[in-house]
Amino acid sequence: MAEFDDETKRDVLRAVAEDLRAEESSEAEKIAALVHRVSDRYDESEVASSEALYRNMRHILDVSERGGLRR
Repeated sequence: MAEFDDETKRDVLRAVAEDLRAEESSEAEKIAALVHRVSDRYDESEVASSEALYRNMRHILDVSERGGLRR
């Protein structure tokens, strides 16, 4: 398997997230949010430890299970 630099990984993951958002379904939006959050691991401007990523992704899934954010 080819090795890619962090910038390439980040860009590909974010492009995938954008493609998923174009699907306009709640499942696609949820997966897009998760994929975009994983891309932060490869962004030097983000502080994204593996633990922080896990907590944030768990939060995304918990909110989704509750039917979204209520304001």
